[in-house]
Formats: sequence, structure tokens, C-alpha cells
Amino acid sequence: MEKHLMKKTSTTLPAKLPVRYADLIAMHVPRPLHDRTAYDNTVEITDALAGHKLNADQEDYLELLSQLIETYETEHLGPPPELKGLKALKFLLEENQMTGDDLAALLVVERSTAYKLLKGTRNLTTDHIRRLTGRFKVSAELFIA
Repeated sequence: MEKHLMKKTSTTLPAKLPVRYADLIAMHVPRPLHDRTAYDNTVEITDALAGHKLNADQEDYLELLSQLIETYETEHLGPPPELKGLKALKFLLEENQMTGDDLAALLVVERSTAYKLLKGTRNLTTDHIRRLTGRFKVSAELFIA
């Protein structure tokens, strides 16, 4: 089977994403993902949609793209590594482009405390874990090593 090679889109996403399904498809046509570039492009679109209040067309489009991503990840990337404790916290911060200063603001702690948490010289408190699970929508068990 011939692999379709897609180039990374050079255009930036519009400031306001389309609200109609046809317009969403015109922006990025959903197709089976055959390479990393197609995967990255599709992830970029889903990231732009995720976390916002969406209408029915946007929800359907996001669901379709998510299914394509899941299929590609299952076939090409394998299972994700198990992350727990400090590694999980660092991963979540990186994925959300957050710094130690951002962590301090999220946890309502001093900057030095956030950096001690990231170095592993201080442990997360119950309140810290509650704030993290609320922000990242993950289980508290993730932060217990």
C-alpha cells in the first residue's frame, strides 16, 4: 500500500475555528493517518478544539479526529510509558507548556516550593494533588509514586 506523505501545514490555525462541519473539513480534511506529519497536523487541530465549548458539528469533528489519532497511536506508537509521581507531574507540565512558576501559581505556593517539588526534595500535599487533578483532569493516583 502506498503511503501518503503529507507536509506539515505552514498556515496557522484561524483565531476563531469554524463552527460548521463543512468548514472544519475544508480547513483540515480527515483522512487515515499514514505518517508522523499527518498525525502531528491532526493533533494540532484537536488541541485547538479541545477544552473549549463546542457546538455539535465541532464535537463530531473532534471525535472523528480523535479516533484517527487513537488508531495511529495504537498502530505506530505502542502503549504510552507508565508515568507516576514526579515524572507524571513533569510530563503534564511539559505537555501543557507550563513552567515551575506556572506550577507555583496553580498550587498557590511560593516559587521556591514549586521548584522543590519539581526537584523531588519536597512532596506534594493533599491540597496540591487536589489542585493538580482539577486542572489536568487526571486521577490522584497518578501523583502517588
